[in-house]
Amino acid sequence: MTKETQKQSLARYFGVALKGICMGAADVVPGVSGGTIAFILGIYEELLGAIGSINIRFIRTLLSLRFKEAMTLVPWKFLGSLVLGILCAVFSLARLLAWLLENKPILVWSFFFGLILASIMTVGRKLQQWDPSVLLWAAVGTVGTYFLVGMVPINTPETSWFLFLSGAVAICAMILPGISGSFILVLLGKYHFVLAAVNERNVFVLALFTAGAVFGITVFSRILNWLLKRHHDVTITLLIGLMVGSLRKVWPWKGTLETALESHGNNIPMIRINVLPSHWNSEVSVALTLAVMGFMLVAFLEFWVSRHKKVLEHDPHP
Repeated sequence: MTKETQKQSLARYFGVALKGICMGAADVVPGVSGGTIAFILGIYEELLGAIGSINIRFIRTLLSLRFKEAMTLVPWKFLGSLVLGILCAVFSLARLLAWLLENKPILVWSFFFGLILASIMTVGRKLQQWDPSVLLWAAVGTVGTYFLVGMVPINTPETSWFLFLSGAVAICAMILPGISGSFILVLLGKYHFVLAAVNERNVFVLALFTAGAVFGITVFSRILNWLLKRHHDVTITLLIGLMVGSLRKVWPWKGTLETALESHGNNIPMIRINVLPSHWNSEVSVALTLAVMGFMLVAFLEFWVSRHKKVLEHDPHP
């Protein structure tokens, strides 16, 4: 490998790590999916294929201590760079995002509302052919997600098996555009518990959750990858519907009609509705500005990714 090729390879995987940071930042926020970010950044199907390469043969080779051979079976540089970026974002941004969600929720949700709104248009361009029949799947995804994100979080056990299950279920949502793994954790009553484990470096809880996540993503990615290959437009349309339905969750202004006290002593909104701002003030102006910035960020990322792809297609070895 020449020095020039090494530089290009290093630049590529540094870029993948940056995309992982973006995905990790999104996954920390209940209501925003890392899968959405992967779609925007143009690595979604590559990610599913990479995860799908982790199979029985790879595990058997790894357990046989044939590490060099095992590494040839998976795109480990891509996965390693991406996971490193995700972990950096989760551990570095968890406290900041927790504080922002607690103290500046309208501004956070405004930014992500604009981001997801633009993402719907981005994902829509991936449809190979617009067919009125596939729009039914968009409606199914929209309605299903709309009611899902309106569900009330429940109290659940903190046992080892449930933490494993929470990791498996949440990671499936994290790779689905429109469904937030963090929000699934909220529904399972484990969001604050896992976020506290991240901030407190609780290795036992994080190990159980990670084991469940590895199991869940290994199984679910194969199903999703198969659907994209066999029923591409139907799957994409369903994913668009998931994203449209998720807008209910990320609408910045909420009105709480009823609350209840959960087991940790926190008040949980039982019934919440989306409302319009009661009056125009500086916060509304900032919120709208952030929504536009989120929208423009996606538009810029889509432009950058498409231009980068055209350069590679024109000259794959510059």
